[in-house]
Amino acid sequence: MSTKSTTVRARLEPDLKEEAELILEQLGISTAEAIRIFFKQVQLQRGMPFDLKLPNATTKKALDDATARKRLSSSTTAQELFDDLGI
Repeated sequence: MSTKSTTVRARLEPDLKEEAELILEQLGISTAEAIRIFFKQVQLQRGMPFDLKLPNATTKKALDDATARKRLSSSTTAQELFDDLGI
């Protein structure tokens, strides 16, 4: 059995911490456990456990639109959506 004897400290934006903790609580995972899982994945992957990439222009626009909760289509039926998409 391993002994937990070190501390990790990080400064975060309060809103980020609060929102993440609410999500973790819904998952039944403590903040400490989430950090331990992240560190374990870094160890196992020998790097970040996810891709770190800058988004291309199309992806950036989609992310910006999603963040702004911009409606991407005014279609109300599947056929209208297909017509809008040209398919």
